[in-house]
Amino acid sequence: MALAAAGAAQLVRCGQKDELYRSGLRSGAGAALHGLAGAKRWLEWRKEIELLSDIAYFSLTTLSGYQTLGEEYVNIVQVDSTKKRVPSFLRRAILIYLHTVVPYCLEKGLLHLEHELDIEADESRTQQSNPAHSLLDRNLVRNWIQKQVGELPEQQKKTVLQIVYVIKQCIPLLRRLHLAIFYINGTFYHLSKRITGITYLYFGGLQREDQSIRSSYKFLGITSLFHLLLTIGVQTYSFKQKQRARQEWKLHRNLTQKNVTEEKMTGRRSRCTLCLEERRHATATPCGHLFCWECITEWCNTKAECPLCREKFHPQKLIYLRHYQHGPCCRPQGEKQ
Repeated sequence: MALAAAGAAQLVRCGQKDELYRSGLRSGAGAALHGLAGAKRWLEWRKEIELLSDIAYFSLTTLSGYQTLGEEYVNIVQVDSTKKRVPSFLRRAILIYLHTVVPYCLEKGLLHLEHELDIEADESRTQQSNPAHSLLDRNLVRNWIQKQVGELPEQQKKTVLQIVYVIKQCIPLLRRLHLAIFYINGTFYHLSKRITGITYLYFGGLQREDQSIRSSYKFLGITSLFHLLLTIGVQTYSFKQKQRARQEWKLHRNLTQKNVTEEKMTGRRSRCTLCLEERRHATATPCGHLFCWECITEWCNTKAECPLCREKFHPQKLIYLRHYQHGPCCRPQGEKQ
């Protein structure tokens, strides 16, 4: 039987067909768990069910030495880097591990590491409210991450958190880069096959892939590379803007804390900037400044703007603060001294 190297179009159709059958298997397994254990358990274990479904699919096909349904659909067969032998059992096992287990562990590991390192988030957040924390939340891996993170100084935690953020942003970019290279070269459709060196041969005849189709894929690959470079530029600019906003927020927070400390030391009471007396029936403007109810409503009868920052607003936007008690822990963010 004549054999030839599989073309890019055949590899794409094979991948799409396999993804279709894998999706069906995931859906069936998820529906079974949903019916047996309920919606809550299904939501908690959804990622693990998808992982086990993918492992079962590739174990029954690739690991057992058979073609996948997608490979059978386009008449292609796996070969090793020599293009003369079928990949060994060990190579096929590594392929399945890289294609299924590694992405799952990487996603879960980064998720929990970021969760532990997110020192800027509110400490009162509830871990139970996040359904993505499922199996890994209840095993030794997460406990090990907590132990390792707890031993790090605060400055190192901030550095590692930035590294985790960069890695999470780079993973989809790496996948897009790999896909663009595939469109240009037409060899490895999946990153796991590129690492293991597994390629495909077409055994349906000697006919080569049409040159116009090959040129179209190359053009698509070059276009994808340009789009990837543009995306990297936009994300870099956005990252710098976020860093700048974070620094400004920290500066504002430090100034606010300083003002609270000074007020606590001087024992100064909260006063209305309009009547210069202690606030009565505290009322907030949309911009966050506080005044007496009578003072600000009388002011709005002549000028529909904040007396301090001159922000325009409708008098109906005034918020009367019932049972409001002035103190360092309850002052709105926008209040000025």
